[in-house]
Amino acid sequence: MTIVINIVVSVIVMILLQLLGMVVFNWMTPYRDMEELKKGNVAVALALGGKFLGTAIILGVSAFTNTSILHMILWFAVGYVCLVASYWIFELVTPGFKISDQLKQGNVAVGTLLCLVFIGMAFAVSSLII
Repeated sequence: MTIVINIVVSVIVMILLQLLGMVVFNWMTPYRDMEELKKGNVAVALALGGKFLGTAIILGVSAFTNTSILHMILWFAVGYVCLVASYWIFELVTPGFKISDQLKQGNVAVGTLLCLVFIGMAFAVSSLII
């Protein structure tokens, strides 16, 4: 029975962390992700999907490699900070335009690249989780 309780608690914590991650990412952008999705903005959908998948990769690896929920949360926090940093670094290395403006305008190329930046960073960070 203890194993079932541990699994249930772990899943609940993982869902809450994933939701928290999406809320924080939503606060970072000057537009509302859900409003843009309702408009059919593919660029925002790609960026949001990359955020979601990136956080899921980090969360999955941190859950797999740690037996403690606290350690899972700590590694997720480290990975999440790296994902947020990758967004701001991406913003810095593209001085010709603002990422959030391009996404809001529906620039699919920027959305795709940002999606892959998030996924790539998630894989890179996940390789460091012990």
